[in-house]
Order: sequence, then C-alpha cells, then structure tokens
Amino acid sequence: SGVEGLRDRAIVAILIYTAARIGAVAGLTDGSFIQDGGQKFLRFLEKGGKVRDIPIRDDLERYLTAYLEGAGLRSAQAAAPLFRRLARKTRALTPVAMTADDMRRMLKRRMADIRLPAELSPHSFRVGAITDLLTQGIPLEDVQHLAGHADPRTTRLYDRRQKKVLRSVVDRISV
Repeated sequence: SGVEGLRDRAIVAILIYTAARIGAVAGLTDGSFIQDGGQKFLRFLEKGGKVRDIPIRDDLERYLTAYLEGAGLRSAQAAAPLFRRLARKTRALTPVAMTADDMRRMLKRRMADIRLPAELSPHSFRVGAITDLLTQGIPLEDVQHLAGHADPRTTRLYDRRQKKVLRSVVDRISV
C-alpha cells in the first residue's frame, strides 16, 4: 500500500511486460517514460551502452502513472531517478535511486510474502516473458529484438518451454 506499493508494483510490471534486465530498470529516470505522439514507451539504457525503446501496455502505463502521481514525481527533472529508495523510519521516498540490488531484495521480499519459491529472481521474469512469447508463436527474431539480444542463440537459451518426451519418440528406439 502507499507509495511503496505503487513503486513496487510498477517495477514488477516493467519486469513482466518488457523483459528488461533489472539493471536497466534500476537505471530508468523520469525522462525515460516518454510519449511520442499517441505511443508511450520506456527508454532503457542497456548493457554496452545500447539504448532501447520499448512500447508500454495500457496497464503498465496506469501503474507507472499511479506511482508518479502518488510519489509526486510528475514534474520531476528528466535526469532524476524514476525509482527511489525509501527512508527507513518515514517510508517516504528519498532522492536516491534504487539500485539493482535494492530491487532484487524488494522482489525477493514480495515473492516470499506470497510464498513463491525462493529460487525465483528478477531474471525469472525475463525468462518467463521470452518463453511465453515463444510459446505463443511470436517469431524468434521479434522476441530477440525485445530482449535486446544480438544473437538469436542467446534468445534460445531463455526458452523454457517444456520439452516432453513423447511416447511416439520412445517407440521409435530400435535397440
């Protein structure tokens, strides 16, 4: 609840709906939430200094807007961190950016609260998004572009679709 809940929900939604790396999410600034005509997107600074613009869904836009309004950040400077740490005693936002480690700890705490397995991590959202898109039949090259991978082999490493051994395959063993 409160600004902490709005912030955390926005972070989790970004991880789910953009397949972004946690470091790229931690690096977002108020100027990273951009509207170009009717399309809104997030501008991520990725590994190797690459910049990627990812369109955002309507529900993610609502979560980000609710956080920005609840936190009083609608008119913040473009270079100001989008996601900020909380003061321990007051639980008010500070001007200090959350780090990727801060976000990992928050996510672990939130996942433990709802009894999700401890081995899940922020990277699990990236893997899940990529696997889900591939399961839906989205072309590998489109998923590769979303993930920001230079090589499709890297994207394939994220594919966690169940590879079931079928009876028809086992029946073909000729030993």
